[in-house]
Amino acid sequence: MTLATHSILISPDEALSLLETVLHNSQAEDVTVTLNNTEESLTRFSENQISQNLTITQFNLSITSYFGKRCASTSTNELDLDAIIASIRRSEELAQVAPEDPEWVPPLEPQTYDDRKPSFDEKTACLSPLQRGEIVQKVCQLGAQSNIEASGTLSSEALLFAVANSRGLRACNRLTAADFSVTARIETGSAWTQRTACSINQLPIESLTETIINRALLSRNPREISPGIYPVVFDGAAFSDLLEWVIWNLDARAADEGRSFMSRTNSGGKPMGNRIGEPLFSPLIQVQRNPSHPLLQSSTFFNDGMKKDDLEIIKAGIPKTLFYSRYWARKQGKTATGGMFPIVMLGENQSLEDLIAQTERGILVSRAWYVRYVNPRTLEVTGMTRDGTFWIEQGKIAYPIKNMRFNQCLPELLANVEALSSVERYGNTVVPGVKVKAFNFSSITDSV
Repeated sequence: MTLATHSILISPDEALSLLETVLHNSQAEDVTVTLNNTEESLTRFSENQISQNLTITQFNLSITSYFGKRCASTSTNELDLDAIIASIRRSEELAQVAPEDPEWVPPLEPQTYDDRKPSFDEKTACLSPLQRGEIVQKVCQLGAQSNIEASGTLSSEALLFAVANSRGLRACNRLTAADFSVTARIETGSAWTQRTACSINQLPIESLTETIINRALLSRNPREISPGIYPVVFDGAAFSDLLEWVIWNLDARAADEGRSFMSRTNSGGKPMGNRIGEPLFSPLIQVQRNPSHPLLQSSTFFNDGMKKDDLEIIKAGIPKTLFYSRYWARKQGKTATGGMFPIVMLGENQSLEDLIAQTERGILVSRAWYVRYVNPRTLEVTGMTRDGTFWIEQGKIAYPIKNMRFNQCLPELLANVEALSSVERYGNTVVPGVKVKAFNFSSITDSV
């Protein structure tokens, strides 16, 4: 039995030293090198018993060599000098015969990063299989005591990422994360939730399990209601999977080329720029890129080394910025933004129960499942409810209902938001639960 463990990540000093080795031995006109070292541990459980326990450690050194507008990348997972130099030479050989990149941009100049350290929790980085097993055992016991089948995962991750180039860019971050998801099933009922934190101690695992067990018990013997347009209260875990689609589609190039819901077109359908500055959503919608948020405390830079600072994305329902890649920003005379993540939407000092209490008649959606495009131009998507869908009557959960498929234009969803709860973290997204006045359900499904 493994009683304890220790993180085997290389240190930041070792990482930067490896990057300097690559830069010193490169013969290219320019070179960019990244190092990614992760240790991921996972305990999976099914039907109230542990079914899998594993740890994966990965090391990857990626080298991109440039000759003019030609470039090529190679990678190695070996630390010895001979293997590293062989990878450098292979990158140089490929770069010299590669076609010129029509969207080439030069390597990044040195960046000024936020003066903060991402969250790195030693206990999470060193969490042993036995410790994970003991946590999961409590979850399984809670399920068994309620005659519920509990299944899910408990995972922890420690990550070191570093980047450097021949123009003087240098950056290195370490961070940790822990994630818990649980599905509770009984007869015709089921419920699910998921939560993420910087450290294992920040996950309220037992209280989440108890909540989901109670929701599963309430979800048995669902009734059928007619498809249609209804007021909906979304649990934060469900809303997170919908909001991300909107933020992913705030792309300047797609908007400027007429391929996005953010595109402006003339009477002939030809693109005329984008819709930045227009009041497209409810005034309650305020979304930021906020890596320093207390629930995230994430990296200070992106994978290419560009600084990852705070950015206002949507303010009082008005889009304030779009994602500009370095190439498109250069072409349009704009400033490159870096990615639009991590996503943080502001909430209010209310609970999900408060949102339900404010709803005379409507539907509670616990999970949005298998969301896919219907029309990328309008950002209409389809998906299904799952794992606990309920009818709300006079501010209370009245009874469970059968799951339904939805077809919904997501910009209209955000325009219909009329109340928010407090925020939680799901993956790398921080969002509240939301109440919307209209959401379109197109048919009934057989999903549980």
